[in-house]
Amino acid sequence: MSLSSTEGRGDARERLLARLLDAFDGTLPSPEVSLREVAARAETSHALLRYHFGSLPGVLAVMLGEQRSRDNEELFKTARQGTFEDLVVAIWRTYTRPEQLSRVRGFFHVTGLAAYRPEDFREFIDSLDDLTKMLASLAEREGLAAEEALTRAAVTVAAMRGLLLQEVLTPGAYSEEALALILRLGNGKS
Repeated sequence: MSLSSTEGRGDARERLLARLLDAFDGTLPSPEVSLREVAARAETSHALLRYHFGSLPGVLAVMLGEQRSRDNEELFKTARQGTFEDLVVAIWRTYTRPEQLSRVRGFFHVTGLAAYRPEDFREFIDSLDDLTKMLASLAEREGLAAEEALTRAAVTVAAMRGLLLQEVLTPGAYSEEALALILRLGNGKS
């Protein structure tokens, strides 16, 4: 049985992505490095990276997407067993760990690029609602109507992303107290 050329290309792309993820061990390359430097660290060629991912921003987006997908698998476990609040706290703690800083910076870098060229980052953009959907499902399970649950989840995710951006720009400016306020506001408490 022979594989089509697109199937073989997909497998090669997945192997290359796995190599990139291993080489950067849970972090992202800095946007200031060249595609050649990324290729050298992953022990591959920049031509292969360009072929499969297009550019350094393409590499960043696909790596970030896979890392976020893995994070979400762990967060889904919390969602299955916990409450809306439990998941919010788990998300916050996942992305505020010091070892996550390069990924959080990378997230905002890729998001900025996607704002200018959404057609080049469709897969990344489509993945941005994963946490919102997870949170909305929990809010519905806790008794909110679907529309209200989705609104609560979207506002919570937006507020957390805003705080994460603030943390990147001004480390230590906000603490878990800000997260507690988000939770209280989401529950209709002042």
